[in-house]
Amino acid sequence: MSLAALNISKHFGKTTALDNVSLEVKSGQLVALLGPSGSGKTTLLRIMAGLDFPDADCGARLLFHGRDVMDLPARKRKVGMVFQHYALFRNMNVFDNVAFGMTVAKRSERPSKAEMAARVEELLAKVHLSGYEGRMPHQLSGGQRQRVALARAVALRPEILLLDEPFGALDAKVRKELRKWLRAFQEEEKLTTVFVTHDQEEALELADEVVVMNNARVEQSGSPQEVYDHPASPFVIEFMGNVNLLLRGRKKPGTQPTSLYVRPHDIEICQYVSGHTLEARVLHVFSAGSVGRVTLEYLETGEMLEAEVPRSEVDAMKLTAGQLVGLRFRHTRVFAKKDQQRQELVEVPYQHPGDAPQAEPAS
Repeated sequence: MSLAALNISKHFGKTTALDNVSLEVKSGQLVALLGPSGSGKTTLLRIMAGLDFPDADCGARLLFHGRDVMDLPARKRKVGMVFQHYALFRNMNVFDNVAFGMTVAKRSERPSKAEMAARVEELLAKVHLSGYEGRMPHQLSGGQRQRVALARAVALRPEILLLDEPFGALDAKVRKELRKWLRAFQEEEKLTTVFVTHDQEEALELADEVVVMNNARVEQSGSPQEVYDHPASPFVIEFMGNVNLLLRGRKKPGTQPTSLYVRPHDIEICQYVSGHTLEARVLHVFSAGSVGRVTLEYLETGEMLEAEVPRSEVDAMKLTAGQLVGLRFRHTRVFAKKDQQRQELVEVPYQHPGDAPQAEPAS
């Protein structure tokens, strides 16, 4: 079941929650809506579910496999939804929670008791909770409760699955385990799925496509690799993980200020300074684990950088605070203001000192 949300705008009083947002999800695809709080992710998801509606005058359309369902109430959209805080019925055991949607379905669509029992048994096996039918929600861990919530959401065989920060209330270890499990579950069920998250690692690991949202609009969409490796704006590169920012051209009258971004793992530390490197001073070395994190001061501007290098290199160079080293950047992104009034940023090439490689040209 494909999904297309077109020309979606939504205002709450004077606050713009969505500003002419459009996106398409292919059948069977898992798409992440990624962005900071207040960017419009959950509002868009609620409109897809029929729990909220766009502005009346924006010409919005919501297509499920080409059919506009915007005027359909939530119960008729065949959508399953999982919330961040489980929303399980505390007075019902696991079996009754999973079966709830089937028991309240209209009589013509309601399975028999035997069919319900078989469906609950099938789903509990898929979410690895066979034998937990009689447990109450308070007897389950957070991860188990979320899997019960997911089983309940798909019990009626929805055509679209919507997940609103499904792992947000869980600790890091459980989230990581459930991400792997959800990816396997989604691939087995072949459900068209949209999930909201503000966790970049979660989106990159789980999604077939990532839609980055900011200030009520779509900033960029594409495969996880495309969005991470080819960010369309400074916001995207800053939001998609740890990155160093160097502001260049500030001290030269008449030049446009530029922003150079380089990720910590793209900084090479050389033991000696040469004409092909940038001179820096080591401020701090954290070398526990397999990767060392080195904080440095770029001497030309006084700006601080963080580099990530293999532990073996840290040990081989005997890096210590106060040591002078050379830096080379393997991969950079450079943005310059194209229009001072509009403050528009466009990508420009960057030439490293000496024979260092040039950054990717602007697309």
